[in-house]
Amino acid sequence: MSATDAEQIDRANASGRTPVVFVHGLWMLASSWDHWLPHFEAAGYAPVALTWPGEPATVAEARERPDAIAGKTVKMVADHLAGLMGVLERRPALIGHSVGGLLTQILAGRGLSAVSVAIDPAPFRGVLALPMSTVRSLRPMIANPADRKRAKLLTFPQFRYAYANAVSEEEARAIYDRYAVPAPCAPPAQAAMANLNPRTEARADCRTAQRGPLLIISGGRDNAVPWSLANGAYKRQKGNASVTEIVELHGRDHALTLDSRWREVADTALAFVRRFV
Repeated sequence: MSATDAEQIDRANASGRTPVVFVHGLWMLASSWDHWLPHFEAAGYAPVALTWPGEPATVAEARERPDAIAGKTVKMVADHLAGLMGVLERRPALIGHSVGGLLTQILAGRGLSAVSVAIDPAPFRGVLALPMSTVRSLRPMIANPADRKRAKLLTFPQFRYAYANAVSEEEARAIYDRYAVPAPCAPPAQAAMANLNPRTEARADCRTAQRGPLLIISGGRDNAVPWSLANGAYKRQKGNASVTEIVELHGRDHALTLDSRWREVADTALAFVRRFV
């Protein structure tokens, strides 16, 4: 457990408040949630933005040392996060974006969250759609099987298409320069190929009674995770006995948690969390 994770968890435990755990996705660090944390703290929660295993502390360090995050798989990250969440004294709300949205559903399926929000979630086994925009978005990460144990940083044009296609070029560049880091190639390959591998790690238990309420948020102009993938996850999850809902935010792309209108997304997630904890 890194010092940052430990400090946040200790602070959450000492607060007596319900923790809200944030899980980032590809090409980001835990610091990508920094603007969400005070928003949820002001709402009465104890926010905790957890790192992936081996995650560097800063964007500069991550860009200099892509090997630090290379080779991490979906299960490795999920198990790492589960271990950190196990130190929390109260069952948390869980909010994840992109591959973090996939991880959110995996962890909820393990019964580790009181309520969960998956934002533009990467697909898991059973979500059958694989749109061409998703394939194009992930191609730099999955085209070469030899890259599976590597980490790669998207070029700005690649990031612009996959992540920030619905904002101005100026805003997309600002997001890229501030936040983008190399990401492990294994998780997107695992998500893309989940339906071809019966032993895939990209699977979520949608049936367990311990899953708790789940909201899926979809960006209406997301190239990486378009509506068909988000709705595919919803269709798999809605058979659960707990509340399962989906909402589409029109005109929003994969950078919806980071762009100038991030509060719309945060407030949508917050309103759902408030209904249950």
